[in-house]
Amino acid sequence: MPYEFEEILETIKMTEIEHFDIRTVTLGISLRDCVDRNLSISKQKVYEKILKYGKNHVKFAKDVEAAYGISIANKRVSITPLSIPFDMLKAEEFVELAIVLDKAAEEIGVDYLAGYSALVPKGFTNGERELIKSIPYALSSTKRVCSSVNVASTKAGINMDAINMMADAIKKTAELTKDQDSIGCAKLVVFANAVEDNPFVAGAFHGVTEPEVVLNVGISGPGVVLDAIKEAGNVDLSNLSEVIKKTIFKITRAGELMGRSVAEKHGIPFGIVDISLAPTPAEGDSIGDILKAMGVEDVGAPGTTAALAMLNDAVKKAGLMASSSVGGMSGAFIPVSEDQAMIDAVERGNLTLEKLEAMTAVCSVGLDMIAIPGDTPASTIAGIIADESAIGVINDKTTAVRIIPAYGKKIGDTVDYGGLLGKAPIMYVRELNSMGFVGRGGKIPAPMRSLTN
Repeated sequence: MPYEFEEILETIKMTEIEHFDIRTVTLGISLRDCVDRNLSISKQKVYEKILKYGKNHVKFAKDVEAAYGISIANKRVSITPLSIPFDMLKAEEFVELAIVLDKAAEEIGVDYLAGYSALVPKGFTNGERELIKSIPYALSSTKRVCSSVNVASTKAGINMDAINMMADAIKKTAELTKDQDSIGCAKLVVFANAVEDNPFVAGAFHGVTEPEVVLNVGISGPGVVLDAIKEAGNVDLSNLSEVIKKTIFKITRAGELMGRSVAEKHGIPFGIVDISLAPTPAEGDSIGDILKAMGVEDVGAPGTTAALAMLNDAVKKAGLMASSSVGGMSGAFIPVSEDQAMIDAVERGNLTLEKLEAMTAVCSVGLDMIAIPGDTPASTIAGIIADESAIGVINDKTTAVRIIPAYGKKIGDTVDYGGLLGKAPIMYVRELNSMGFVGRGGKIPAPMRSLTN
């Protein structure tokens, strides 16, 4: 449908007053034709292809920002899950490739490049095992490279062997980046039901069903939704849902307009608009504040999960009405470190890991940017990932864990990364032993709902 001038003016108002921005325009690039028997040639092909498509990505995004007066917070790149085209590589060779990816990302001026990834819900190829082994070394040797591994799906079940490998990788990554508060773990996501067109890092990758190159956009706008809820006053929940839907409709329209404009400048296809509400540490740009404005005293209070479910449903309904190209994960993110109201709730003792897990059953993604004591055993981390995977598999939704066992940190400490990654208080983790369960290994079979043929 055409974009009306009034819509643009209204969006500019949201930008100036209500913290609205486009969170990311992510350029997806296929690397499936970059393979060569000679690793040096492969590395050169990868570097040249990223520069070919990405050299003007930041410039084009800035041109669109200037044209519409709307900020695009991040300009990023996603690539084919690296284990797919480079299945023949050993761990140390994957690290070499990661360093090339980092160099290319720096050259084109993007903050993150994602897709150092493997998809292993049903099992491993040799290359996928090697990539997983290489993750701690790749993330500690690079600044911009992000990694993700999909360990479970509704169709295939839960690969517990992969979860155990990832728990070990998370622990090793924390150790190797301990001089930076284990920041490597902030660039590493473990998924269930990962999607192929997600524009948000650290979990973005360019799926195998995607075209040669594509432009996906991720919107934001918690501040806009917060102001709309406050302005609505003491209306009942049905009417409050309508307020949220009308607001998200406008945000989605603006996001798609911006994304299509950047894609047009590139001369490439536009993919999807991910309608996820993504918070930042900035004042008034918080999912937690939205939940409080909806009526709960603090995040974690009884009713929090219901409020989040209603918010997420309204976001999805409005997005689907506003665009025929909705994709990605599309919902409300609840990362602790990136949301000041969530941080405050943890520090007050009102928001626990268990309550967060319950909230992930109704929101987008899962346990995100959670910092825990550095001495937390790998088996406990594996248990947390398994729980989150189970929520995703049983409910046929994307869930994920981005958890930071901050090396040398304990309860009462914090990690502070600045910028969008924010700061996170170290959260309490129950010290009950999970090894007897996760140590069995093997697979948790797919649920009955997997049989949909």
